[in-house]
Amino acid sequence: MNTYERIFGAGPRGLLISLALLALAWQVETAIGLPDISDSHAVRWVVFGSSAVGTLLLAVWSARSLPPTARGRELVTAGPYRYVRHPVYAAFLSCFNWGLAVLLNNWIYVAWAVLVHGLWHWNIRSEEELMKGAFPNEYPEYCRSTGRFVPRLRSLRRKPSVCPKD
Repeated sequence: MNTYERIFGAGPRGLLISLALLALAWQVETAIGLPDISDSHAVRWVVFGSSAVGTLLLAVWSARSLPPTARGRELVTAGPYRYVRHPVYAAFLSCFNWGLAVLLNNWIYVAWAVLVHGLWHWNIRSEEELMKGAFPNEYPEYCRSTGRFVPRLRSLRRKPSVCPKD
């Protein structure tokens, strides 16, 4: 695993795919004219602001739990990693994108958020293969008990732990 892969993983590729699909959604919006989500600017901004704050908090919690220097060197299963395997990606896919869809105020952006969420499951496979190679015994068990982007019920009941460092 090279340093770039270890630190950034599948993030840059996924971001490019997400932005390309957002641009496509914008083009489709102008062509087909789906109805607005809400007539209230205030509601849309409150939803977006809440999603942005939630995204920021989860991203900071993730960075504190697994600093960039430890990525690919430690299998952390505490903090947000207790609940999901990819909390930073989950923050954007499960919080920010939905808030952005509401702010942009068209149902095509909700379809975009659903599509992007699905595509990230495909995008993340290469990163998960790297983790399986780095932690051949621990990572498969971690995958069985922890969801990629959405917590599994058993991850909510599991006691937090940190895999030992090499």
